[in-house]
Amino acid sequence: MEQHAVDPLPKGAVDSDVDLRVDGRDRRTPDPLLLSVIAAGGAIGATARYLVGLAWPAPPDGFPFGTLVVNIVGCGLIGILMVLVTDVFTQQRLIRPFAGTGVLGGFTTFSTYAVDIERLISERHAGTALLYLAATVVGALLAVRSTVTATRALIIRRSR
Repeated sequence: MEQHAVDPLPKGAVDSDVDLRVDGRDRRTPDPLLLSVIAAGGAIGATARYLVGLAWPAPPDGFPFGTLVVNIVGCGLIGILMVLVTDVFTQQRLIRPFAGTGVLGGFTTFSTYAVDIERLISERHAGTALLYLAATVVGALLAVRSTVTATRALIIRRSR
């Protein structure tokens, strides 16, 4: 029996961030422009998060409000971005990698979230850790849902 190579992306499909078959490029060959755009966005997002951390540091034994706010705001902005790149700016291939993967990926910090939870538990603040864990998940999901809904409603109203 003959085996055929299976294309992981059906003809015309687009990768979740970028169609890596643009301009006939091999999928394994990184696009220098794409990587530069993501890196620039990541530097901006990480710098913004760092500045929030300086302005609003987590107390050693308290609730990490700064990280909570960064993650909820970041998730809300991701909701807005996803509507804009799927409904408005559909032909702009670098917006999503720059703003989503780069800026918002550098801004949000779920690794710090995990470290904060571990720190709170190890310092015997399990109740605070549980509250932080739940508040972040619920807040992030509500932020995405509400910004997606609001952005779509604004787009529909403007198109009338």
